[in-house]
Amino acid sequence: MWSLTKFVASRLSRSRRFFSSVIPRPCIIQKRGADILHDPWINKDTGFPLTERNRLGLRVLLPPRVISFEQQYARFMESYRSLEKNTVSESDTSHVALAKWRILNRLHDRNETLYFRVLIDNIKDFAPIIYTPTVGLVCQNYSGLFRRPRGMYFSAKDKGEMMSMIYNWPAQMVDMIVLTDGSRILGLGDLGVHGIGIPIGKLDMYVAAAGLNPQRILPVMLDVGTNNLKLIEDPLYLGLRQPRLEGEEYLSTIDEFIEAVLTRWPKAIVQFEDFQMKWAFETLKRYRERFCMFNDDIQGTAGVALAGLLGTVRAQGRSLDDFPNQKIVVVGAGSAGLGVLSMAVQAVVRMTGNAETAAQKFFLLDKDGLITKERKNLDPAAVPFAKDPGLIAGLRDGDSLLEVVKKVKPDVLLGLSGVGGVFNEEVLKALRESGSNRPAIFAMSNPTMNAECTAVEAFKHAGENIVFASGSPFENVQLGNGKVGYVNQANNMYLFPGIGLGALLSGACIITDDMLQAAAECLASYMTDQDIEKGILYPSINSIRDITAKVGASVVRAAVAEEVAEGYGKVDPEELAYMSKEETVEYVRRNMWYPNYSPLVQKK
Repeated sequence: MWSLTKFVASRLSRSRRFFSSVIPRPCIIQKRGADILHDPWINKDTGFPLTERNRLGLRVLLPPRVISFEQQYARFMESYRSLEKNTVSESDTSHVALAKWRILNRLHDRNETLYFRVLIDNIKDFAPIIYTPTVGLVCQNYSGLFRRPRGMYFSAKDKGEMMSMIYNWPAQMVDMIVLTDGSRILGLGDLGVHGIGIPIGKLDMYVAAAGLNPQRILPVMLDVGTNNLKLIEDPLYLGLRQPRLEGEEYLSTIDEFIEAVLTRWPKAIVQFEDFQMKWAFETLKRYRERFCMFNDDIQGTAGVALAGLLGTVRAQGRSLDDFPNQKIVVVGAGSAGLGVLSMAVQAVVRMTGNAETAAQKFFLLDKDGLITKERKNLDPAAVPFAKDPGLIAGLRDGDSLLEVVKKVKPDVLLGLSGVGGVFNEEVLKALRESGSNRPAIFAMSNPTMNAECTAVEAFKHAGENIVFASGSPFENVQLGNGKVGYVNQANNMYLFPGIGLGALLSGACIITDDMLQAAAECLASYMTDQDIEKGILYPSINSIRDITAKVGASVVRAAVAEEVAEGYGKVDPEELAYMSKEETVEYVRRNMWYPNYSPLVQKK
C-alpha cells in the first residue's frame, strides 16, 4: 500500500504542477446533510474538511477522520489493482472486463470528482473499460447491470410532454448532449434502451479528454421501441416493448425532443450517436443547418479515418499531395463507411479542385460486393461512390472483396463492415501482392469481435511492412529480430472531444464541413516524421488532453474563418479572430475543467 501511495502521490504532484494555475472556485449548493453525500457531483466522501462538515450538517454522518484526496485516490487504485491481480488467471475475459467496469461505475455513482481524476490520470488503462470495447458488453447486459439512472430517458410514450419534461433535469446549464435511439449500437445492432451506455461512455470521454464540466453534460436515450425480439421477450428489459416507430411518426418524435432541448439550452451541442444508417443521414441532413450538432458515426469516424489515410501517405514515403492518387477499398456501406468516403472525397477536391474525378480512386463494397452503377435499388447515399464497371479491366458489380483486391491492387484496405474476420487470410495475402509500397489495413469495426481482422493476422498474412489500424485496442505485434508491428487505434476518441469543445468555445451556431476537415488535418499533423516512418499514425492516448486542446483550437479557428462563431462567455467573435494559433490553443486549455474538490457554499 505504501509504495502505491507514494506512486500516486508523485502522479498527483506532477499533475498539480501542470494545473497549478487552476484554483477551484466555490460551488454554490442548496443541499445539506445526507443529501450532499448522495449527490455524486458534490460528494467528497471522507474528504470533507471539518469546517465543511460543521457548516453543511455532515458531522456524525461521516467517520471522524478526514482522508486526503491523495489517500482516497491511492485507496481506490489499490482496490482496482487488487481486482486485476485476482482476475489475471480467469479465462472469461468478458467477465473480467465487466468486473472492472463495475468497480469504476460504483465510484462514478458515488464521487464524480475522484472518478474523473482517476480516469484522466490512468486514461490508457481505463478508456477501454468505460468506452470501447467494454461499453459494448455493458450495453448487451444493461438491464442486469442497472443500479441507478444516469441521464434522461425520453420515449415514444412521452410525445406531447417533452417540453415540460426537459425541465426535470436538475442542472441549470448543459453544454453537451449525446443522444442515441439505440438502433445500431456499435456493430451489435438494435439494443433499444440498453444503448444508453454509449452516451454515458462518450460523455465520460468528453470530460476526461476535453475537460467538459460533468455537471454540464447530458446523456439521452430516445426510446422509440425496438425490433429486437429477444429484448421484447426479456422479462428484465427496461425499455418500451413495441416495434420501432418509423416514418413521420419517428421524425416528429425526434423533432419534439430537439425543440424541447433547444428551448431550455439553446447553446447546447447535440451529438447524434449510433443511429441506424437511414436515420443517421436523415437526421444529419434535417438538423445540421438549424443548430449546433454533428453525427459522430458519420463525421467523427470520417475525420479519424482521414487523419489515418493522410498519415499513411506519409508512411509510404510520399508527399501529402499524392493522397488523391491512393487507391482505397472501403468495405462497409453504412453510415460510417459512407461518412469516411464523403470526407475523403472532400479532401481530394480541396487538393485538386476537381470534383468530377475526386471519387475515382475509391472503391466501395457492401454485403453484396462491389457497388457499381449497374446496381439496382441502390441507397441514394451510396450513389456518388458507385463505380463505372469499365474503369478497371474485369471489374464487375458484385465482385467479392478478394476479387476487388486482386483487380484494383489497392494502397489501403479500410473496413467499417461490422463483420468480424472479413479480411481473411486470402484477402490479406492478395493485398500483400498488390504492389503497393507499404499497404495499409484499417480494421475499424467495433467491438473487438467485429474487427475485420486482428493485428496478428494482418502482420502475418499481409507482411511485416504494412501499416495497421483498428477501431478496438490490440497489442503491438512482435515480429522477430527486435522489430515491432505497431498497432494504431483509429478511434473516434481522438476527434469528437475536440470537435465538441471547439464548437462550444467558439460559440458556433452550426458545425461545418470545414470545421471537421480542420480537426482531421490537425490530428494528421500531430505525429512526427519519425513516428510515421515506424507506422505510428495516431498519438498515445496518454496525450489525449493535449491532442484535444489542439484539435479544439483548430475547430475554433475554422469556425471564426467561416463566420459561424458567435463567441463564448465574455469572449466575442472579434476577440477570437485576433488570437494567434498559440493563443487559441491556450484559450482552449484555460477552459478545460480539471477535477479538484471545490469548497462548498450553501445558498439559503
